[in-house]
Amino acid sequence: MIRAKVVGAGGYGGVGIVEFLLGHPEARVTTLAAAADVGIAMSDLWPHLKGFCDDTILAYDDPRAREPADVVFFATPDGVGMRFAEEEMKRGAKIIDFSGDFRFNDVATYDDYAKRAGKPIQHAAPHLLPQSVYGLAELENPRLNAEAKLVANAGCFAVSVLLGLAPAAKHGLIRPDRVIADCKTAISGAGKKPSATYHYPARYENMNAYKLAGHQHVCEVETELKRISGRDHRIVFTAQVVPMCRGILSCLYGDLLDGVTTEQVLEAYRSYHGKHPFVRIFDRKATVGTIHVRGSNFCNLTVDVDERTRTLRVISHIDNLVKGQAGNALQNMNVMFGLPQTAGLMKPGMNP
Repeated sequence: MIRAKVVGAGGYGGVGIVEFLLGHPEARVTTLAAAADVGIAMSDLWPHLKGFCDDTILAYDDPRAREPADVVFFATPDGVGMRFAEEEMKRGAKIIDFSGDFRFNDVATYDDYAKRAGKPIQHAAPHLLPQSVYGLAELENPRLNAEAKLVANAGCFAVSVLLGLAPAAKHGLIRPDRVIADCKTAISGAGKKPSATYHYPARYENMNAYKLAGHQHVCEVETELKRISGRDHRIVFTAQVVPMCRGILSCLYGDLLDGVTTEQVLEAYRSYHGKHPFVRIFDRKATVGTIHVRGSNFCNLTVDVDERTRTLRVISHIDNLVKGQAGNALQNMNVMFGLPQTAGLMKPGMNP
């Protein structure tokens, strides 16, 4: 049985991974730790877990929280995992970090990310960056395997965009110099901590774009598309927040190269994602929305070609808290422990 420790247990990412671990056939939650909500039972903080997870959340420096585990999920903001991952690794744990601390293998790229994210640029453990592995199984990175010790969970926007663009990039279907990602996210993407910006009256019947000067997830999208295709891709990325609880819808556009047909596009997408259990391909006739992936680890892709303008159009739908966070983290854990990717995850979600 895989012993799982969750650091940052009280937040959306923490409760999300606990929910999935409770239904996993080969894992169990052994430790809950956090900087906030210390001393509170998980089921008091999240009453829907009553009778399922009644353990008390410990301070991370509590000796009980330092007990060894087989896997440690850092469901924490930027700057936490980089300070504590190494000591957990020395105790024998594999690490899955939800933040951007380990999404890049070199300091320069991390610095670009940190600057865009408004985070301190100085990385606390730069020597760990070369061994970190980007955690999105559908990108087929050979380093994401049972030998991986330190995996960086992909960012929620990046998951949506990369799953939508990876086939086009790998098969060279579009011009790489200008790809548009028009992305809308639900409010839960901002996390649990209250703020005036995400107060209910400020969000009700309101939509807005943000971080137009440069969103941090662009760094990982461009990095991974280059790894897949061997070519630099330039992403025009617009993030918007919409008055929903959960979900991301990304409308992705690319100029088709000369000679590429609609049939070739559809075949490329079906071929690439056909072996990925959590990606479903739809054509333009399908009525698909974010509600159809809510609560699930699936990504639904509507793949279309605008023949008049010779434009590839892909609409990507994910649940930002599942495929964009906790579900993807559990999928990474499955890979790291040699289990089927679908273990504990194969369910359709909720509708309506």
